[in-house]
Amino acid sequence: MKRSLALLLTGAMALSIYSAMPATMSAAASQQAVVKSGSIVAGVNFRDKPSLSGKVIGFLKKGTAVQVLDQSNKYFYKVKNTDGKIGYVSAAPKYIKVSGKTTASNGGTPSAPDVSLPADIKKQVDKVIQTGKQYMGTPYEFGSNRKTTATFDCSDFVKHIYNKALGINLPSDSRKQGAWIKDNSKAVYKKSDLKAGDLVFFMSYKGSSAAAYKGINKNSQRITHVAMYIGDGKLLHTYSVKSGGVRIDQFDGSWEHRFLFGGSVLK
Repeated sequence: MKRSLALLLTGAMALSIYSAMPATMSAAASQQAVVKSGSIVAGVNFRDKPSLSGKVIGFLKKGTAVQVLDQSNKYFYKVKNTDGKIGYVSAAPKYIKVSGKTTASNGGTPSAPDVSLPADIKKQVDKVIQTGKQYMGTPYEFGSNRKTTATFDCSDFVKHIYNKALGINLPSDSRKQGAWIKDNSKAVYKKSDLKAGDLVFFMSYKGSSAAAYKGINKNSQRITHVAMYIGDGKLLHTYSVKSGGVRIDQFDGSWEHRFLFGGSVLK
């Protein structure tokens, strides 16, 4: 009888200790969770299960940026799209490219948070971003016709979405847009100082490594590209026929090396 009572007490104590553990264990597990940056290489079905039998809940176009949360099996990645929806896509390299760079999630060490916006400005910025996303995949054309939306070049794209969303008329080319930002707003020269909705300006491509830009005086460099920063370390822009037109990219790698300055359109 005494032995049975002892066993019951031991079991109760173990259950009590175990029930107190989930919060601690969850915190520890979250410190280890990582997400990888992914880019859709070719249009792919977005499914609700990591299987070809999973229901198709969407379609991710070429150039779409995603967060790769996990590899469910050898055939499928669990990903989050730009709208925050989670699902599964084929892990085949012909459909998705996954970068080696990871950032912690769910309580891990985060990247620098975006600069916050006043509520009224955020509402306007969100409207511009959503307007821009309506044109995902629209073909690129250098010197595109400003009177149509059949194609865009980089400056035409940001000019159009700000005009359509908020009625703001920006200059027609990237260098004039850069000058407009300096004249009408405040230019920022650190990536960490950017806010969602900011126009971001870049110098010409010299290579993919940081070493390719070493020793370059960026103050004397000519603007060759403009994009819009949409927060969460991402750019919404268009820059070449080969890239697939309007797309969302991670603001890292050569984009970060080429960065000259940025600034807000809204005051």
